[in-house]
Amino acid sequence: MTYILLILGFALLIKGADFFVEGASKIAMSLRVSPLLVGLTIVAFGTSSPEATVSIFAALEDNAGVSIGNVVGSNIFNITFVVGMTALIFPLKVESETIRKEIPFTLLASVALFILISDSSLQGFNENFLTRSDGIIFLLFFSIFLYYVFEIARKGRDQKEPVNQAKAPMGKNILLTVGGLAAIIFGGEFVVSSATDIALSFGMSETLVGLTIVAVGTSLPELMTSITAAIKKESEIALGNIVGSNIFNILFVLGVSSVISPLSVDHKIFTDILLMVILTVILLVFSRSNYKVGRIEGGLLAASYIVYMIYIIIRN
Repeated sequence: MTYILLILGFALLIKGADFFVEGASKIAMSLRVSPLLVGLTIVAFGTSSPEATVSIFAALEDNAGVSIGNVVGSNIFNITFVVGMTALIFPLKVESETIRKEIPFTLLASVALFILISDSSLQGFNENFLTRSDGIIFLLFFSIFLYYVFEIARKGRDQKEPVNQAKAPMGKNILLTVGGLAAIIFGGEFVVSSATDIALSFGMSETLVGLTIVAVGTSLPELMTSITAAIKKESEIALGNIVGSNIFNILFVLGVSSVISPLSVDHKIFTDILLMVILTVILLVFSRSNYKVGRIEGGLLAASYIVYMIYIIIRN
């Protein structure tokens, strides 16, 4: 029954995120909101809503390992496997704004996370915690990111006039949005409770479950969105969405989670966060080569995730 609940939870998360993004996007379009603003906010945050729901529920249930592991594991999965598989299908074009601002902002968020959890090294404490004040700092960084998003939406990378693309009645779109949000909430509860039970039965740590099962499951919306974009040869939007999702995961998801309940940090997660920082630097280097991530780079990134999975399973 626990496994059935886990699968059901993932299904609710994925379809819920899909319905939420579709409904909210059409409502925004019908209100003549810029498509660029919709893409950078509703779509990007909607695909990250499973991570947010799972981590927040985990924080409420004092499962700090799942909460932090989910975010770090999801970000590593996005940078390596999602970017890698997308680039293998069709080379990823990278906008100059993504190279100059968005990837460096992701790197800044990752480094900030590493510093804020290093209480024992920097302050001499016995344990490492992500405290409420740390969460507030993350949310302040997130507000800066939101300001940046609205600024580029105002100036416009795309100068096209907003177009009313909503064909379905407003009532249906509201129902899709509310129903999707409900599915995300219930799915998040199922995933956290069942994944924790499975971890304990196999002698796995909560952190390992967050880094593997939960992280991959909650990142499926990003994977499907990016692969679909690559198949349609619209890969230039994929990397920006992934980078935006990683920023959202660290600053908003961990920010809210730690404000709800201070999160104790497993010492093993330091290696994973350091790897996340290194992988973000590698992604920046790959992106600067001819403003694209090619198939060779994509293959290396995807393969590196498989190596990483083997490593953390052996480490446990």
